[in-house]
Amino acid sequence: MLCHVGVASGGGGDEYTQTQICIQRLKARHAATVLAALRSAFGGGAEFSLRHGGRRRRRWESAARWSASGEKSGGSAFILTRDEAIRTYRERGETISGVEIIARTQRSHPLDPLSAAEIAVAVTTVKAAASTPEVRDGMRFVEVALLEPEKNVVALADAYFFPPFQPSLLPGNRNAPIIPTKLPPSRAKLVVYNRQTNETSIWIVEFSEVHADSDTRGGYERGGKLVSSEVVPDVQPAMDAMEFVECEATVKSHPPFIEAMRKRGIDDMDLVTVDPWCAGYYSDADAPSRRIAKPLVFCRTESDNPIENGYARPVEGVHIIVDMQNNTVIEFEDRKLVPLPPSDHLRNYTSGETRGGVDRTDVKPLVINQPQGPSFHVNGYLVEWQKWNFRIGFTPKEGLVLHSVAYVDGNRGRRPIAHRLSFVEMVVPYGDPNEPHYRKNAFDAGEDGLGKNANSLKKGCDCLGVIKYFDAHFTNFTGGVETIENAVCLHEEDHGILWKHRDWRTGLAEVRRSRRLTVSFICTIANYEYGFYWHFYQDGKIEAEVKLTGILSVGALMPGEQRKYGTTIAPSLYAPVHQHFFVTRMDMAVDCKPNEAYNQVVEVNVNTECAGPNNMHNNAFYAEEKLLKSELQAMRDCHPSSARYWIVRNTRTVNRTGQPTGYKLIPGSNCLPLALPEAKFLRRAGFLKHNLWVTSYKNDEMYPGGEFPNQNPRINEGLATWVKQDRSLEETNIVLWYVFGVTHVPRLEDWPVMPVEHIGFMLKIVFLSYIAPDNITTLNNGTHIVLVILQPDGFFDCSPAIDVPLGSEVHTKNGWINY
Repeated sequence: MLCHVGVASGGGGDEYTQTQICIQRLKARHAATVLAALRSAFGGGAEFSLRHGGRRRRRWESAARWSASGEKSGGSAFILTRDEAIRTYRERGETISGVEIIARTQRSHPLDPLSAAEIAVAVTTVKAAASTPEVRDGMRFVEVALLEPEKNVVALADAYFFPPFQPSLLPGNRNAPIIPTKLPPSRAKLVVYNRQTNETSIWIVEFSEVHADSDTRGGYERGGKLVSSEVVPDVQPAMDAMEFVECEATVKSHPPFIEAMRKRGIDDMDLVTVDPWCAGYYSDADAPSRRIAKPLVFCRTESDNPIENGYARPVEGVHIIVDMQNNTVIEFEDRKLVPLPPSDHLRNYTSGETRGGVDRTDVKPLVINQPQGPSFHVNGYLVEWQKWNFRIGFTPKEGLVLHSVAYVDGNRGRRPIAHRLSFVEMVVPYGDPNEPHYRKNAFDAGEDGLGKNANSLKKGCDCLGVIKYFDAHFTNFTGGVETIENAVCLHEEDHGILWKHRDWRTGLAEVRRSRRLTVSFICTIANYEYGFYWHFYQDGKIEAEVKLTGILSVGALMPGEQRKYGTTIAPSLYAPVHQHFFVTRMDMAVDCKPNEAYNQVVEVNVNTECAGPNNMHNNAFYAEEKLLKSELQAMRDCHPSSARYWIVRNTRTVNRTGQPTGYKLIPGSNCLPLALPEAKFLRRAGFLKHNLWVTSYKNDEMYPGGEFPNQNPRINEGLATWVKQDRSLEETNIVLWYVFGVTHVPRLEDWPVMPVEHIGFMLKIVFLSYIAPDNITTLNNGTHIVLVILQPDGFFDCSPAIDVPLGSEVHTKNGWINY
């Protein structure tokens, strides 16, 4: 007999803790044996009762209460096996027939982000493993993040170790990978740059729990063990904020640079700001054999005005390359004396500094009131909201990550939809061929890090209502631990009507309002802000949204000059045309238990029926389905004229009509790169050539441009190379890579701060009903929203929203902050 038992972690202190124990495959005749074993394990103070969990699943659940002040205060996890039971109890001289309980404390879910303490342990472990003091002193820590476990480990954790217990998630077929009987120790992955040797290395550290001294509340602290390390040749990792500070100081103290600024009438170096940009790869001079940056320079008007727009006066004509390893300027040329743009009276954006210092006064308060609190429940990093549940993660590179996304569907139980969702890269190419704009092609995730640049929402939060915040922990460049408080925001939003119908005969009207759960974070990358949002709806939709705002990256013009590659927004000041591309990686699991591989992808196009007997009235059109059988077949683009979309469906799970269940990806507004195919940035961004890529899951295929896109000389590394294997996509673990973008032709109304631009896509339930062997129609649920936007373009001199006063935000009444 094999009997699995999962126990929730208990609380501390002197109060009693309620723990739910879920036991699968327990027959009634074994109940007394299990109760005796549980009482033996917990001691005489424990009280247990068993109840039947339902006729279909022979499952028993138990509720236990024990004092949390003793040794069991942390809560434990257990596995019961007959063979080990007999052996162990014989060693003890005890006999409980057929059952053993092996207690092991499990402090966190295997997918939980690393805590500050764990990051510190990982860094300490790596430093201790350095071969020499010189190597240790040269270590700079670019990234420390959880090394996510294999899916069978997650399955075990979700089934038996952490509530809500879900033993039904385990694979039921004989060919599925073996689920382990205990959770392995968690691990961290560290990316380390060595400043002494200019080498990049990857280290794996395994955590172990060790007892702390008796005064430590909770009783446990982490230890670390080095598992592996390897040097990755010919790469440069992402830049760090500490390097940005050092680069600015290096440039501003360089005598030729100081002289160049004097030629432009700048004597006060406190007015100068230097923004380091990664070099990209344009020639062998940018090879990763040296770590370089090519900064952009700006100048403020008033050194004693800290709220002045620091990006309103670009310094053009200077060429700078900085050796970031040694903090030296290795190239400097004053190529062209371009006058500084004059001070623009519309440049500032803080309250009282805009449009002559006059803010609008006609904004009345709007109050959000949730007197009974939120509808969501949070347990650690597990979020449950109405019928949705998922886990929240966070990494330095991606920022917000969602794990184990599922929908609880009545008697069908918990239905998985996706194993992992995240934004894995973004690229911003500029369309001006002039220096320095042609080389502005930022890979903001791979070269910098979306998560590391997350805003603390303690300093201006865009969420409303009852809010739950999550902190994010990172290492800084020297290995210290930093915390971004309130990095992730979770809250509910009213979203108009969910559905409505009025019977015109009876006058009966039914309407429901839509509510959505939103989880988000915002990052600042130099001049731009990006908000990343996942919205969950009551009709089963998932929406991914990016909100773009911040300050345009501008250039200076010679007096009287006009440039067709951008928009003049003030005298001698213009903003180049550019594009923003985002890549979302979606590891799908539609109606799949962990390790099951029953998903496939179909493309649907709506076609016009040819004239003839089947279209006598010339009105016919239909949806046609095409199975994408392999990775090379699945390189696809949006096609609005045929209303193209894609469905991930489960080939072995059917709906009430007997057809496969699925989720469809509905593209939003989109574009492709407007640069010629030979553009140098496309060497590193081959993934931008198509809107959709589909791969068969492989755990080390995480980033579309490879793990180290900074100064990468290799062509099409990452996604564009992986798909050349042309792996089968029939009944496999499907990973969708959706690339979506926006082309930005700047407007006067985008200055001085751009009003939010929205872009995104939907994942939506699809119910299939065949009308012909190769044709389908779709029954959609929920309210459809069709947008037509009229936007001012040169109608105003600057953003008409810039005079909205501080404090005019919507307020929360009786709401709980950080619920």
